[in-house]
Amino acid sequence: MSPSPHVPLLPVHGGPDNGPPISHDFSTNANPLGPPLGLIRAVQAADRSRYPDPQYLSLRTQLAASEGLSAPEQLLVASGGAEAIRRLTLAALLARDCREVWVPCPGFGDYALAAQALDLRVHGYGPDELPRPRGPALVWACEPCNPTGSSLDGHALQALAERPGVTLVVDRAYEALRLYGEAPALPAQAWQLVCPNKALGLTGVRAAYLRAPEPDALWARALSLAPSWVLSAEGVALLQHWHDPATALWLAHSREQLRLWRRQLRDALEQRGWVQGESVTNFWLARPPQPLDDGRLRAAGLKLRDASSLGAPGAWRIAALPGPAQQALLKEIDR
Repeated sequence: MSPSPHVPLLPVHGGPDNGPPISHDFSTNANPLGPPLGLIRAVQAADRSRYPDPQYLSLRTQLAASEGLSAPEQLLVASGGAEAIRRLTLAALLARDCREVWVPCPGFGDYALAAQALDLRVHGYGPDELPRPRGPALVWACEPCNPTGSSLDGHALQALAERPGVTLVVDRAYEALRLYGEAPALPAQAWQLVCPNKALGLTGVRAAYLRAPEPDALWARALSLAPSWVLSAEGVALLQHWHDPATALWLAHSREQLRLWRRQLRDALEQRGWVQGESVTNFWLARPPQPLDDGRLRAAGLKLRDASSLGAPGAWRIAALPGPAQQALLKEIDR
């Protein structure tokens, strides 16, 4: 059923909202240790007095080299992952007639919302399923997956990318927050979406980029649909320092701390009877033994992410936070 034209399709997210003040936010996947000092100084020093280069050629050349690509044209900058998702969904419809959109379930809600806003057919697929489109289709995958924190099978991704009519996009938003295991090899045919601000703990700076497998009609349409100066001066600065050795070192150290906090919180919740999903990241899905009183948690300055809108009713997405935040959460749970 198509959405009513008089009712807007509004996303539901973790993080700040118009509710009570949040002292301890378990609902966001962002790195609580960020941002790294050198990178935040570069963002703060960004020249806001003039426009960035509208083609972002120097930045795209730098990113292409870091990604191991010879052609900077294959990199398309975006003002965050959400903007890239909307733009690429429209571009796939116009360039490849992709009227089917397949989304992971559980999964990030913006994939489906972008399709629904265009009256496209949306199909969900589970962790152990492969999409089976009947015609040209845009297929989203997330590695590692939000909200589960689970990892994908590289062979399944390759098989999916090789299906006729499939345009596969792999969202790498949480790649740098992988705490365990090796990332699967991604198909050469797949588009890739990179959103560094979550791993850097700098989600207020909207900056991302798409990696196109080749400069074809879809690439041209996605580039043409970008508004002028799609990326702010602050966004340029963030992406310029994303692949810096200092940033990589900071990320490695932050992952060590996140592993510790993750282990502590999962152990504490297990002792209290919570059923927790497997995860390779700093976040995961968990089901309490009894329904949570979300209003009471919010009144205490705590926020967890109700995973109903992510396709997992009854579960909550939880992220690893420092000891004092964990203690505050456990105190309320134990009441």
